[in-house]
Amino acid sequence: MSRIGKNPVTIPSGVTVEVTGNVVTVKGKLGELSQEIDSIDVKVEEGQVVLERPSDAKDHRAKHGLYRALINNMVQGVSEGFTKELELVGVGYRASNQGQKLDLALGFSHNIVIDVAPEVKIETISEKGKNPIVKLTSHDKQLVGQVAAKIRGFRKPEPYKGKGVKFVGEQLRRKAGKSA
Repeated sequence: MSRIGKNPVTIPSGVTVEVTGNVVTVKGKLGELSQEIDSIDVKVEEGQVVLERPSDAKDHRAKHGLYRALINNMVQGVSEGFTKELELVGVGYRASNQGQKLDLALGFSHNIVIDVAPEVKIETISEKGKNPIVKLTSHDKQLVGQVAAKIRGFRKPEPYKGKGVKFVGEQLRRKAGKSA
């Protein structure tokens, strides 16, 4: 039995959940998200979202926990939001933003300029003596993770000195260099 799928999702105040056909729509103070759901029954009752599966087939068991987690992330996103912080480790690595354009200097011959989706708010923090930090905030967990992974993919942290773009708090596996 899916232990995750069995747990009901509690709906906080200020959040509304609507189920129309096979689409679940969640509205809150930070925005609106919707998710298409197949082969799982979704019911809203007494301030909770309850998911039930029609059978114990492998496909139904897998989707039971998946859709419960997705709905929970949607509820959490429209009420509190999600934040990812990326740290630029390296000499001369810089980040700045003008609106939704993020300008990264990561040691290549040219700066990398990317347009970020309007749902994601960008903030760059540069303090003297500290590594620059790029802070991404949105109500959509999947979108924040995707944008953060794209930025990290421009220059992943290398294992010898740890230079590159890493998540704040990420533990890197370091290697010993050549020793004579």
